[in-house]
Amino acid sequence: EVECLVKLFDTLVAKSSGHSAAVGLNRNMFRDTLCCTFGMTDDILMDRVFCVFDRDNDNCINVVEWVQGLSVFLRGTLEEKIKYCFEVYDLNQDGHISKDELFQMLKSSLLKQPAEEDADEGVKDLIDIIMKNMDYDHDGMLSFMDFETAVKNENLLLEAFGPCLPDIK
Repeated sequence: EVECLVKLFDTLVAKSSGHSAAVGLNRNMFRDTLCCTFGMTDDILMDRVFCVFDRDNDNCINVVEWVQGLSVFLRGTLEEKIKYCFEVYDLNQDGHISKDELFQMLKSSLLKQPAEEDADEGVKDLIDIIMKNMDYDHDGMLSFMDFETAVKNENLLLEAFGPCLPDIK
């Protein structure tokens, strides 16, 4: 499987042009792969997945980051996927998911409502429900422990704030 991932990486890099292609996948190449291969379409989620894969923050995913990221993405344990999803949702990478971060994630991933309904109010109501049910330490934000506890109690919450993992197929 690792050999196949490396070959796929080499194929994707060979298709690209420019300086970054020599070292790996840039953000646009990676987003194209997420969209074409895994059906992701949410811009915020794709950018966050890129950031989580890009461990050295050089704006390029090298072969090691590619294999390690896809290992969790495709075959990770529940614990690895919980950590991965939390990192995707923690937009400012401060170790907590705030109400503002939830608002940004949910606003971009939820279906748009008819014009007569205020979508922002619906998202805010949903955030209040999420905080009531997932903020176990009642500090007004979701810590990793809050998120982990909630997901272990109900696995469907793993992608509660947007689909950042591939579907089963």
